[in-house]
Amino acid sequence: MLRVGLTGGIGSGKSTVASRLAEHGAVIVDADAIAREVVEPGTGGLAEVVAAFGGDVLAQDGTLNRGALAAKAFADDESRRRLNAILHPRIAARTGELFAKAAEDAIVVHDVPLLVENNLAAAYHLVIVVDADEDVRVRRLTESRGMAEADARARMAAQATTKERRAVADVWLDNSGDRDAVLAQVDRLWRERLVPYEENIRLQRRRPPASPVLSPADDTWPTQADRVRARIRATAGQRALRVDHIGSTAIPGLPAKDILDIQLVVATHDDADALVEPLSGAGFVRRNDQQWSDDPIGDEQRWTKQLYEGADPARPINLHVRVEGSPAWRRALLFRDWMRANPAEATQYAEVKRKLAAKHADAGTVAGYAEDKQPWVNAAFARAEDWAARTGWTVESAD
Repeated sequence: MLRVGLTGGIGSGKSTVASRLAEHGAVIVDADAIAREVVEPGTGGLAEVVAAFGGDVLAQDGTLNRGALAAKAFADDESRRRLNAILHPRIAARTGELFAKAAEDAIVVHDVPLLVENNLAAAYHLVIVVDADEDVRVRRLTESRGMAEADARARMAAQATTKERRAVADVWLDNSGDRDAVLAQVDRLWRERLVPYEENIRLQRRRPPASPVLSPADDTWPTQADRVRARIRATAGQRALRVDHIGSTAIPGLPAKDILDIQLVVATHDDADALVEPLSGAGFVRRNDQQWSDDPIGDEQRWTKQLYEGADPARPINLHVRVEGSPAWRRALLFRDWMRANPAEATQYAEVKRKLAAKHADAGTVAGYAEDKQPWVNAAFARAEDWAARTGWTVESAD
């Protein structure tokens, strides 16, 4: 199952996107519909709301008068907490039921207006944000809903900002134009990303091997890595001692293969083994050719790790699961921080990478590229250790 979070500000046209995804076969779980369902007449939710806030929150026909409830529930923090204590467990339980009913190969789209505001992004394999220019959204609200412009802008201002939404968005759908334009984006997203992503998770299918291709440094790599790290933390829970962005994409200005390297550090091998199934379900495919494998980093020292690949076809990821106390997890952080602090070394490393990428451009694999690069990296580790000794760098001080 692929879990997709769908959100967007008021007037963005999120419902248009949800409807199109449903046409393609997605299972839509509508948070607003569930919130209404749990307080329908005859439900325990409505009975508890009435008990807490009084009978005058009901309309004459016995349904909930949402305006009357809002006037009471949002009058102060305590009242709002009381309402949330009634509604949130019921909404969560019903949401869980709907997800559980979905087929094993389903693409489940959770339509959540307040996904960003409620910090829910890490719960999904992928987050889609639908956006439109502010003036376009205001026009839609005034024309289709009869809302006053001042009211429309006030509601928009009360929601998450564009910057906050972009921080969690794996997919950004611009719906400022005509309907056909955004529908074409959705069709392409479904065909090229969502369907293959679900299949990769269900089948635990690795990405195909490829020759080393370097991309120019991308300023968005750290933000993309932050989203991945949040999902890994949510999956690993207390077993995660730390989750870090490592490798070339973590070094500003350095060209790199467009693959995010993330390191998850755990306390023991047993902790790592216990995370195999959760990580697989969270969208990471474990390498079948190794479990704990030895990776040389010098003439005498070696380390062990489990290696996973991200299942998202549009965002390649390598996830390295390592045990605290082994030399490798420390050196991964040291190498990154040393490079960040020494631009001349990063420049030299970039030149080495370019030459070797060109040499192995037709190899169809990165194995030879990695092997040829290792002598330079081994020598660099020694220089990094000298820098750490001079500066007092420790893993505790690593970002």
